[in-house]
Amino acid sequence: HAKDLILPQNWDHETYTAHQNPSLILVFISNLQKEIEKQTGYRSSRKRRSTAQYNYEVYHSLEEIQSWMFEMNRTHPKLVDVFSVGKSYEGRPLHVLQLGKRSHPQKKAVWIDCGVHAREWIGPAFCQWFVKEAINSYQYDSAMRRLLNHLNFYIMPVFNVDGYHFSWTKDRFWRKTRSKNHKFHCRGVDANRNWKVKWCEEGASSHPCDDTYCGPFPESEPEVKAVAKFLRKRKKRVKAYISIHAYAQMLLYPYSYKYATIPNFNCVESAAHNAVTALYSAYGERYRYGPASTTLYVSSGSSIDWAYRNGIQYAFAFELRDTGHFGFLLPESLINPTCTETMKAVKAIASSLLNKCETDREGFPYI
Repeated sequence: HAKDLILPQNWDHETYTAHQNPSLILVFISNLQKEIEKQTGYRSSRKRRSTAQYNYEVYHSLEEIQSWMFEMNRTHPKLVDVFSVGKSYEGRPLHVLQLGKRSHPQKKAVWIDCGVHAREWIGPAFCQWFVKEAINSYQYDSAMRRLLNHLNFYIMPVFNVDGYHFSWTKDRFWRKTRSKNHKFHCRGVDANRNWKVKWCEEGASSHPCDDTYCGPFPESEPEVKAVAKFLRKRKKRVKAYISIHAYAQMLLYPYSYKYATIPNFNCVESAAHNAVTALYSAYGERYRYGPASTTLYVSSGSSIDWAYRNGIQYAFAFELRDTGHFGFLLPESLINPTCTETMKAVKAIASSLLNKCETDREGFPYI
């Protein structure tokens, strides 16, 4: 009986899939198709011309998100700039928002990306929520004003634009990019196994048909290469890297590829503790936190390990709600609470950058 089956506490969907017994079937959602249609239906009513009417409590298609980015730039030119860091495999622009008060050009910066894995729709929803909240609260929230005055936020609402578009039009549960493989009919690479750090070792697959396929070589995916190039150029100013994923309710930091303690563990652990405490204060949601390898699973070629190796001392990956009931099909009714609590956590991490934490800087890069 499904109700009698208990998965180990630290397993998420990916872990379960990797260890699954084909004879076991767990039924969490009785009508899966209906849940999918709820999130992709009624598109015409959601197309808005002004950001004042933009609905942040529904999931948006790639086209809507890109239009929203330009509209935010048009309506808030003093705080928002939009630019492209390159093009995807299928030729789509890779848009990034710069959020922050225009002041001196050498401001410290925080990078936030969402939608690395196509099916994790709550990610892009959060990136949009973050921008909206930051702008709306700038005038009355002294903490947010301090952040935007002293930091630049580079926000990429949809990292894997091709995969995200495909998850809206063809396969709701698609994860990878959409690059073609010449030897196999399978398409795509796991964009979080394609970074140039311990590439294609434990926790990544060398087979193109697998969900965790590392790609033919590091940075083979134009999306990964473009972001890596952008961050490398600015690594002296980018002090934090944050990647938003789902699901498992965790806050992870390096290392992903090995069981070892990072040299600036105390500072990073403290920031993580403050973040999950702030998150918990909203609705009482509990997040586990710790090194990715021990808290979730070992993986190589991950973006947080790459960011850390390149001198970005605070590198985090969030796994947002939930813990497996809805999984990737998190209902739109949960966008608001999920984004509200995550906002508190990200603000806590950004605030920790403005407060000095003593750490040994001699050894960078550490990996």
